[in-house]
Amino acid sequence: MNNVHDMGGMQGYGPVIVEANEPLFHHPWEARALAITLAMGATGKWNIDQARSTRESLPAAQYLSISYYQIWIEALQRLLIQTGLITPEEVNSTHALVPPVEGVRTLSKDHVAATLARGGPTARPAQTDALFAVGQKVRTRQMNPTTHTRLPRYCRDKTGTIAAIHGAHVYPDTNGQGLGEHPKWLYTVRFEAEELWGADTTASTICVDCWEPYLMAVTA
Repeated sequence: MNNVHDMGGMQGYGPVIVEANEPLFHHPWEARALAITLAMGATGKWNIDQARSTRESLPAAQYLSISYYQIWIEALQRLLIQTGLITPEEVNSTHALVPPVEGVRTLSKDHVAATLARGGPTARPAQTDALFAVGQKVRTRQMNPTTHTRLPRYCRDKTGTIAAIHGAHVYPDTNGQGLGEHPKWLYTVRFEAEELWGADTTASTICVDCWEPYLMAVTA
């Protein structure tokens, strides 16, 4: 979706300020926000792409006015309500008002380390042959989906070169809508910076991971 989360190439937001010796968390509640989000993700009621999609769908004014982990908490509340794990009234009351949902998978403290170490692999068996080869020129599609995608706006309808092939991976555009994993081939595409930003850029090249449906072959 084309929302303010996709800031690459946008202007007017000021410089990115790099904080020297930035701590992992600025406040204790941020660590709890991360822990709660990971613990609730372990219920299996949604996947990582649905979580990303929910964060991206926050109203623009709200998204820009709150911090990184506040965005996570706002999105988590939406997911909990959408999946019936809590009610809107419980969010406002800050305590349970109805009996908990039964049969929900939980993450115990004894399994946290192993779960985090395992991560969430997205590689899947390929169902088709790869359409593109390393060194081949491709062009990204011009697309404006209203749902989750991993193709940034700044590199849509741009020409680049296949730099690497990573096999088939969960396709976020369908997974983010709860429509299934539908694995697609994943490529690293190398773009000349001037192709993306124009002649005034000071960068050289930029690499972006692109799923196969994002790409078209370039013919002479």
